Amino acid sequence: MELKKELIHQIQSIIASARERAIRSVDTERVLMYWQIGKVIFEEEQQGNDRAEYGKYLIKSISETFQPELGTGFSVRQLERNRQFYRLFPIASALRTQLSWTHYKLLLSVENHDKREFYIAEATKNNWTARQLERQINSQLFERLLLSNDVQAVLAVAREEKLPSEAKEIIKDPMVLEFLGLRREAAY
Repeated sequence: MELKKELIHQIQSIIASARERAIRSVDTERVLMYWQIGKVIFEEEQQGNDRAEYGKYLIKSISETFQPELGTGFSVRQLERNRQFYRLFPIASALRTQLSWTHYKLLLSVENHDKREFYIAEATKNNWTARQLERQINSQLFERLLLSNDVQAVLAVAREEKLPSEAKEIIKDPMVLEFLGLRREAAY
């Protein structure tokens, strides 16, 4: 009887894992699709004389063509987001497969390049859900880190050029302090 429960648990685990990989795969394909659509729109716009006017017309026309058949994924706003996505992330191979389209939508709102790179690195390294990423962006984690430590050292950590090497570097991390319910102090 005990073997049966263990076997059932093992099979349930296999099913859950396969479903999770399938969902991740679908989202990765969606991210690539939106990137490719953004690229096509951006490249077509660059051929127009008055780019701003042509871009508005082009996106509206694409939306009117595809939205009735394919739904809200082809709204004017979504197509503008696709173009912005391509402009901010022009190299497809540099896209992180760990990040979902929801992650990328949040990152599109982060205008500062270093700040965006920081959140990408942290979300990837810490396996943040989109909700966790949104919370960190809204709580201004990047700015809090910049206030608490040497700017270049924090950016080096964000770019994965330098990882914390001593325990004291980790305990001073505002995220750890926040988790522990402690305020940032000059010394502990």
